[in-house]
Amino acid sequence: MGCCLGCLMCLLSACNKADNTFSRLPAHFTMDNIYQSPVLYTACNSMGEFCTITGGNRSFIIANLKASDTVNQTALTGYSGFYLGLSGLIVGLPQIPEMGQDVSRVVCFDLACPNCYHEYSITKRMVLQEGGIALCPTCKRSYDLNDLGRTTDGRPLYRYRVSLIGNTLIIANN
Repeated sequence: MGCCLGCLMCLLSACNKADNTFSRLPAHFTMDNIYQSPVLYTACNSMGEFCTITGGNRSFIIANLKASDTVNQTALTGYSGFYLGLSGLIVGLPQIPEMGQDVSRVVCFDLACPNCYHEYSITKRMVLQEGGIALCPTCKRSYDLNDLGRTTDGRPLYRYRVSLIGNTLIIANN
């Protein structure tokens, strides 16, 4: 009986850890043919490249440090339903594969600083920097996008579930 209880506790703690990987905040964005946006295509296919996705009224702005693309809402799959997290999205392909993985996979984070949001209940939009860094202009924390959005002092970035299937990007966290 004691052995079964110990196994059950291990299973429950393993599930709890997996649940903490991704934020429970809602996010939904789907784009067929990501090559319509060279910035997004590059971020999804080049290690160490990241871009932001913002906007929402009639178009989305997809930007990196060097360029930006405007994509009409009607160009998106299911354009009637999207939600860009708290302040927008950061999408890219980390240089370092996640622990336990052989290859890097596309990741998605919220563009809002999680520490400002947690401490003050305000959304402060971060800025992309060279080397795969997101910087919060308010609290001055920097987040390493190549290391799952971690920072040296505080909460890591909110992370969303993302899939890249062919040339279709799907972000679905709700």
